[in-house]
Amino acid sequence: MKISKILIAAGIAGCCGAGPARAAQVDFKTQVQPIFESACLKCHGPEKQKGGLRLDSKAAAFKGGKDGAVLVPGAADKSDLYRRIILPASSDDVMPSKGDLLTKTQTDAVRDWINQGANWPEGAMTGEAEQTPAASVSDYDALPPFTPGAGEAAAIAKLQATGITALPIAANSNWREVNLHNLGTNINDASIAPLKDMASIVDLNLAGTKITDAGLQTVAGLTNLVHLHLERTAITDTGLEHLKNLSHLVYLNLYGTGVTDAGVAQLKSLRALKHLYVWQTKITASGVEQLQHAAPGLEISRGWANEPAAKTAEAKPASAEENKAPQ
Repeated sequence: MKISKILIAAGIAGCCGAGPARAAQVDFKTQVQPIFESACLKCHGPEKQKGGLRLDSKAAAFKGGKDGAVLVPGAADKSDLYRRIILPASSDDVMPSKGDLLTKTQTDAVRDWINQGANWPEGAMTGEAEQTPAASVSDYDALPPFTPGAGEAAAIAKLQATGITALPIAANSNWREVNLHNLGTNINDASIAPLKDMASIVDLNLAGTKITDAGLQTVAGLTNLVHLHLERTAITDTGLEHLKNLSHLVYLNLYGTGVTDAGVAQLKSLRALKHLYVWQTKITASGVEQLQHAAPGLEISRGWANEPAAKTAEAKPASAEENKAPQ
């Protein structure tokens, strides 16, 4: 009788199967966060919030957008975020709306993460970028009078031929801005080569592009540059050497780069620099203090502390609890 029961049980298992295998535990930082950063933050990050949705911090992501919550922990099938990333390319609601769609491996990772409770670890994608100091009109006050030369129009036309536009920063202004953030990894060193002949550029956003240290040789010639975004690029200490002569640079964002204390020390020559953003770099508290000592008026945002280093350089070391990134 016992043998018969065993055989019957084995037959049922063999016929019907043991059910779907449980998905392996998904790690947010290594599997989901990279997806958000590469495919989502262009439209749902600190600079742009399509539909009122931000995905660069836990609080913002779970709050949702104008249409309500997009994440329902434990239920991917009820989460609008997952529904949108698996829509066909022809759908108006598909995410991301521009660029390549997510692969099945990526959408499965998001699905499993949500089904497993959508665990978002403390300190992961804290949304610190939203605290980056905003550009001020007064930042341009120190710029010299500028009249475009004969080569300026040719350089702008050459740039536009590649699909890149250099826009005036204001009506009737000869100063221009170039924002390549939305083009992301489609932009590399060769893409920005035409910029070298454009002395009119005062704002340059290379965030999230494939720019390298070598590419910053082009930026070195933009001596009227006031604002420079290099966040989430492969820039290292070597690249910062090309910025030492940007005498009008007021704002520099190095968030998420490989810059270290040695690199940030090269910024001491930038006397006009007012705002420096070094969250998630390899710059230590000691490196920040040294730079702060050389430039007392410089506001350095470090990310792990919720206030500029200029206000905390002489304070006692923060406790482990104080060093937690804000949620």
